[in-house]
Amino acid sequence: MERTLVLIKPDAIQRGLIGRIIGRFEEKGLKIVGLKFMKLGDQLLNEHYSHLLDKPFFPGTRSFMQSTPVIAICWEGLDSVETVRRLCGITKAREAAPGTIRGDLAMSVQANLVHASDSIETAAAEVKRFFDDSELFDYDSAATGTIYSQDELG
Repeated sequence: MERTLVLIKPDAIQRGLIGRIIGRFEEKGLKIVGLKFMKLGDQLLNEHYSHLLDKPFFPGTRSFMQSTPVIAICWEGLDSVETVRRLCGITKAREAAPGTIRGDLAMSVQANLVHASDSIETAAAEVKRFFDDSELFDYDSAATGTIYSQDELG
């Protein structure tokens, strides 16, 4: 099974959307294998957003991401990276498709409720960045057999 990272961002925390957002992923059939509420320090943010460090908007991004704690979640499922990306919708939330988290609940580029890993490789690096091995759990879900066909499970 593939794993991916989702961060529930400060705007979602402030707006009381934590349960609704987590529920969207659970309803789809993804499984939580790691979850924590955490404050993001400069070092972690600089590493996480290393591709944006030289952009003029980065100080605002860092300030926004440090305005409240965030919730880091490691989700597991078949094709979880792409599935999570589709559930989230595009980054510019006011243009995101209805039915997506951003399309239904957000209007901004920065305040777009969630961060989601954009590739399998990025997901692997981001999960390691936010979770120690001891914070991730392997367990059998009673729902797995009703979410996937036996052919998909192998």
